[in-house]
Amino acid sequence: MKVLVPVKRVVDYAVKIRVEPKGVDLKNVKMSMNPFCEIAVEEAIRLKEKKETLRTALAMGADRGIHITTDMRTDQELQPLAVAKLLKEVVAKEDPKLVICGKQSIDADAAQTGPMLAGLLDWSQGTFASEVAVEGDAVNVTRETDAGVETLKLGLPAVVTADLRLNEPLRRGPHPAHRRGGGQGPASRKAGIKVANVDELVDKLKNEAGVI
Repeated sequence: MKVLVPVKRVVDYAVKIRVEPKGVDLKNVKMSMNPFCEIAVEEAIRLKEKKETLRTALAMGADRGIHITTDMRTDQELQPLAVAKLLKEVVAKEDPKLVICGKQSIDADAAQTGPMLAGLLDWSQGTFASEVAVEGDAVNVTRETDAGVETLKLGLPAVVTADLRLNEPLRRGPHPAHRRGGGQGPASRKAGIKVANVDELVDKLKNEAGVI
């Protein structure tokens, strides 16, 4: 099953924004992937891991990335409908069965791109997902709302938007074996001893340990 995950580049959440009379100054500001998009990527990778034999030599990750560019100036922001229309063209070309988006970006907080994409594609949609499980030609989406927990069974293809509760993104490196193997543990500590009285304790602290 092919899964498509749109991601957005936003101002890093830890950056303090400088506001000027003419607007927000974004020069030399650190940019990062939108946190909700990270969750969407992580969920797509987890779904992929469930369907394939685990690779031992290389870390699991996304298969490909598609960089979408426009002619807009860097100080302009694409509206959700425009983004959804761009993504619709990508979906038509890539033909995925499932699109997982972050539920919203932390700059605009519109939470509209995923639902608009589903509307343009005429696909099923499940928003604010806290759990995703693919079963055959359907996907079960659990979502937490003010009214409680709701589980939707959607026919594929579908669009799902990821909530913070869905998962915690991992930082996968290219070679996990290099991270885990070949290292040496800390040296073992010497066993402790018992002393008979306070005088012996003071003597050992002074003459052996050198701490007093």
